[in-house]
Amino acid sequence: MNNQNLLSIGGNKTQNKKGLVLLSSRELDKMRVVGKLAANLLNHLEPLVQPGVTTKELDDEAARFMKANGSVSATIGYAPPNHPPYPGHVCTSVNEVVCHGIPNSRQVLKEGDIINIDVTPILDGYHGDTSRTFLVGNVSDKAKKLVEVTKESMMRGIAQVKPDGRIGDIGAAIQEYAEANGYSVVRDMVGHGVGRVFHTEPQVPHYGKRNTGMKLRKGMVFTIEPMLNEGTYKLKFLKDGWTVITQDRKLSAQFEHTVAVTDDGVEILTLPD
Repeated sequence: MNNQNLLSIGGNKTQNKKGLVLLSSRELDKMRVVGKLAANLLNHLEPLVQPGVTTKELDDEAARFMKANGSVSATIGYAPPNHPPYPGHVCTSVNEVVCHGIPNSRQVLKEGDIINIDVTPILDGYHGDTSRTFLVGNVSDKAKKLVEVTKESMMRGIAQVKPDGRIGDIGAAIQEYAEANGYSVVRDMVGHGVGRVFHTEPQVPHYGKRNTGMKLRKGMVFTIEPMLNEGTYKLKFLKDGWTVITQDRKLSAQFEHTVAVTDDGVEILTLPD
């Protein structure tokens, strides 16, 4: 689950380094375990993403899987400032929904839809945060390209992570690739630090300039989760207090991994078995 971009809201203020947490090797081991669980959950849900299935059915199965594996959902009841408690175990964002779509028994997946499923199990006190956009049945070439470019933009952002690199390097790589392919990058939602706490420093915008932003250090753990839109990057926040859609109602896609800064580069913590 991504965080709201306090940098854009606050006039691009300097990030608060006091909130930065560097994880120990023992803590990173715990993050690997919960990260793998999160990735395996997405693999488990993938064959269920079919026309005729409701997003509530996906949420129910995710809850069952997490419980069976000794974990709980970080999102159910999650209530940051100015938000009501989130009512789902996962986020299910369909088509023009950019993020934080709420699972619903009346929302039935249709042939040609795209759906992002964002999961965050908690295991042994640590959060595993990851998401993927899935294709529902036969999808248009236009939608398929958006999904493929979004995934590749995430991987290009991840490739920038290394000690003494900068947060801005990540966003620049994502933005350059996305815009070269004709898509816009969402500004108002960002990646975030994660560990024992769901959302911490640093904030990780998916746009920006190289050689700017916080310097990366070994032990930092955060999400990279770009949202690419077919049209404008501008958003509309719905009255339920959670759902975010594209302002022009065009398609949006997202992928997310949790990563750690290592001695000489990056480790993706949310990979499946």
